[in-house]
Amino acid sequence: MPNVKPLRTEWVTLLASLYLLIGLNTFLWSHLKSILPPGMVGLWLGLAFAVLMFFAFNLVLTLLAFRYVLKPVLVILFMSGAGVAYFMNQYGVLIDAGMFRNVAETNVAEVRDLLSIKCVLYIVLLGVLPSLLVWKVRIAYRPWHREVLGKLVVGGACVAALGSVALVNYQGLSSLLRNHHELRLMLTPSNIVGASIGYVSEQVGSAARPFQAYAEDAHRDPAWQHHQRKSLTVLVVGESARAENFGLLGYARNTTPKLARQQGLLSFTDVHSCGTETAVSVPCMFSGMGRKGYDARVAKNREGLLDILQRAGLAVQWRDNQSGCKGTCDRVQFIDVSKLKDPTLCASGECHDAILLQGLAELIDNLDKDTVLVLHQMGSHGPEYFKRYPAGSEPFQPVCRSNALNQCSREEIVNGYDNTLAYTDTVLSSLIDTLRSKQDKVDTAMIYLSDHGESLGEYNLYLHGTPYAIAPDQQKHVPLLAWFSDSYREDFGVDTACMAKLRDAPLSQDNLFHSMLGLLQVRTGVYQQSLDMFASCRPWLAAER
Repeated sequence: MPNVKPLRTEWVTLLASLYLLIGLNTFLWSHLKSILPPGMVGLWLGLAFAVLMFFAFNLVLTLLAFRYVLKPVLVILFMSGAGVAYFMNQYGVLIDAGMFRNVAETNVAEVRDLLSIKCVLYIVLLGVLPSLLVWKVRIAYRPWHREVLGKLVVGGACVAALGSVALVNYQGLSSLLRNHHELRLMLTPSNIVGASIGYVSEQVGSAARPFQAYAEDAHRDPAWQHHQRKSLTVLVVGESARAENFGLLGYARNTTPKLARQQGLLSFTDVHSCGTETAVSVPCMFSGMGRKGYDARVAKNREGLLDILQRAGLAVQWRDNQSGCKGTCDRVQFIDVSKLKDPTLCASGECHDAILLQGLAELIDNLDKDTVLVLHQMGSHGPEYFKRYPAGSEPFQPVCRSNALNQCSREEIVNGYDNTLAYTDTVLSSLIDTLRSKQDKVDTAMIYLSDHGESLGEYNLYLHGTPYAIAPDQQKHVPLLAWFSDSYREDFGVDTACMAKLRDAPLSQDNLFHSMLGLLQVRTGVYQQSLDMFASCRPWLAAER
């Protein structure tokens, strides 16, 4: 821009702060409007909050306003902020270290599902164009000692302004920030910076930890000596299935008609997840730490449930139709079925969950070792719910066929989501049919537990990943099912009539680790009977107590 007068750094930081506050925070302002008191009180408080954030932004940018630093920093903030603005406006997601973990651990298919023309427009209009403008503008830098002096003056003015605004509005602002922790996760780009630091700190801390063995004393209980046949225990890890829409659990729609006809199927109504995203829930439920004690850095460098079962002499296999096991299956047999070329089940560019059952009958026929098989579903992963089931499998219509959910009616979104549960119903029912058909040869059982739930527009939230403390119940309340063959119940001492009485008992993913150890009769000092959901319904254990 040869004809444009160079701008002082003070003007660049002021204009950049204003753009960050207005251009990239429409989601924040919309939310703030909904929580502020009506009338002049709310207007004044909102203005005070905006002024406070403006001077905070300007203070930070002023400290970074040096040659070769300022422009790259602004470009990074504008580009990342544009992407974050899209996802917050589109799906109501909040940005924290967990969301960064989701991004880092996702796969190409999941990223593809989230891309749209609208996303590109956000990136271009809110990110690329402002970045080009910043890159082309000439900045008049002073000699370094004068720049430092100028920054001290501007920084002091910003601090004074921050203090004045905070002091004058202390009661209102302190109450607002204390009662609405979500605001810090909505404020762009400070949410990006905070999430980045949190995620990097987690990764560095994890890398610095030595790998730990866990439950080295694990061994099979002597009760195994009385088993007459080999056993296959299938653990199905669901994806984004929320209990609220599960027909077996009281949903008005019958999204699970086939499972409802399965004899001996147990369902549990009050089960909650460890996290609201796969990258937390899956490693947490297999770690044995429990939700309150879960530490991703420890879990990543310590053996978990599958390692313990394998140490006790069980064969363990993980079949995956999603984005991996998040470290939980790193030391057991892993089979990725998501990239198979089956002409029927994988015809649409991704494999439907029935691919997880391919070859199951043959596996059972040739079983030569007691086995635990984990099936990781694609399940109800959004936003393109219509891709999660075969064409023509749509009992609920019309459905949303876009990843821009705000372009669809809520009826279309819910219909598409409910169709994914109806397909899960088909897959799980088929699994049980196969296990039942082989029960004369092998003791068979199935446990199904979803990793987390899903938001479908409640509170203007979509998908999942909202920080647990403020996440709605739709993202935490999940379905849990169990089915056991007659011979499995006898050999493993499971009283299903007793368990049916526990249908409404409060449970969580904290119970999975200890329930699997107890069910599979694996002895170890880390086992906690109080967290074993099957314990009170195993006669041999009750007699032992």
